[in-house]
Amino acid sequence: MKAHKDGDLQKLLGEGREVYEYDLIVIGGGSGGLACSKEAAALGKKVMVLDYVVPTPKGTTWGLGGTCVNVGCIPKKLMHQTALLGTAIEDARKFGWEFSDQVTHNWETMRTAVNNYIGSLNWGYRVSLRDKNVNYVNAYAEFVEPHKIKRGKEMFYTAAKFVLATGERPRYLGVPGDKEYCITSDDLFSLPYCPGKTLVVGASYVALECGGFLAGLGLDVTVMVRSILLRGFDQDMANRAGDYMETHGVKFLRKFVPTKVAGTPGRLKVTAKSTESDEIFEGEYNTSSRLGLRSPSANIESVSVPPSRNGKIPVNDEEQTSVPHIYAIGDILEGKWELTPVAIQAGKLLARRLYAGASLKCDYVNVPTTVFTPMEYGSCGYPEEKAVEIYGQENLEIYHSLFWPLEFTVPGRDNNRCYAKIICNKLDNDRVIGFHYLGPNAGEVTQGFGAAMKCGITKDQLDNTIGIHPTCAEVRSCDPAAS
Repeated sequence: MKAHKDGDLQKLLGEGREVYEYDLIVIGGGSGGLACSKEAAALGKKVMVLDYVVPTPKGTTWGLGGTCVNVGCIPKKLMHQTALLGTAIEDARKFGWEFSDQVTHNWETMRTAVNNYIGSLNWGYRVSLRDKNVNYVNAYAEFVEPHKIKRGKEMFYTAAKFVLATGERPRYLGVPGDKEYCITSDDLFSLPYCPGKTLVVGASYVALECGGFLAGLGLDVTVMVRSILLRGFDQDMANRAGDYMETHGVKFLRKFVPTKVAGTPGRLKVTAKSTESDEIFEGEYNTSSRLGLRSPSANIESVSVPPSRNGKIPVNDEEQTSVPHIYAIGDILEGKWELTPVAIQAGKLLARRLYAGASLKCDYVNVPTTVFTPMEYGSCGYPEEKAVEIYGQENLEIYHSLFWPLEFTVPGRDNNRCYAKIICNKLDNDRVIGFHYLGPNAGEVTQGFGAAMKCGITKDQLDNTIGIHPTCAEVRSCDPAAS
């Protein structure tokens, strides 16, 4: 019965079914694609992974592992850590450490160390695929028939099932000079020179994280914001994170969009227009970075998988597209989290449903995440705006608290700039439906609360949990927010 369900029995009996070269071909070698391919191979399937990085207009490319490893989470967190160490050096003087006043940062040293580590991960992924007997091909693939893809001009491969895991790439501004003079997050982390005075265009978490660590390295940074910070996140928290950045050296140019970039490398003139008036802004920068909107990079037209208006791929609750033998996971999905752990979980569970008779689906609710701005912001569950939209303001109780981490007291900085907020559903025993934390080590703090919310924690249970003292995570009993 299992062989029948998996389609293997019909194949073995030759009941009018075409025999394909592979059981599964995964297009995209990022976190989700690698997880899915290795899980399928471990279940005895013949699997191929194709991955190819189209070079940026600046010529930047990278190895196996996808956005997170090469031009996303990993280099971002390491460079964020670099900036935090700069702050720690300043704090150290107040704790009695004495050293020369000449403390400088060397961009090339940092970039080399970060990229050497990334290179080791690239190699590790290739070895892992080989050990799992997954055939890895570094090539661009496109569909030519429903069950056939083309590599180059003459190489073709067939498979019973396909998984699209191509991720996204940064979207350019679409104004004169953008591709000639601007860089994106695909270029920043391997930039061979210090970017100097930098204009960051965008207000997504990528933009604010990169702008934050660049300012933390001592650079002159301006963030150009079209509308709001961190769209989709709790706006109270997003603005608090932005305010912290502004008081620590990041300049914000709000309600402006670029219209032209000109000049020469290292000396760029950026022209922008207000979104609310006819005001024109002009500024000179060493580097202009477009860090924000991203576009899906899957070529699916030839197999009749209709993308949504923004290019994302709609799927059902089992990651299946409108073409039954083609599935999709990761950042290209419509309306799903664009997070590495989500893609990994979805990939593993998909392989188990396809080839092990499992039924567990990826849960896209209560996914914890953290924005690594200079003051880190962790969240899980609903932003306040979404909670009000779903449940109604009258059915919510919102608790909040300002706090001052012990580590900040001796240096005497950032008193009461950290903030925690929980959102509870009064109609469901004050169940916690939103957790938001602005403070040090937000990722470590939020992970634990994410597990608690997965288990359905209520406000009473949270209050009855004994905190670990002295920590930031013990700030769990918040006062009711003022109306």
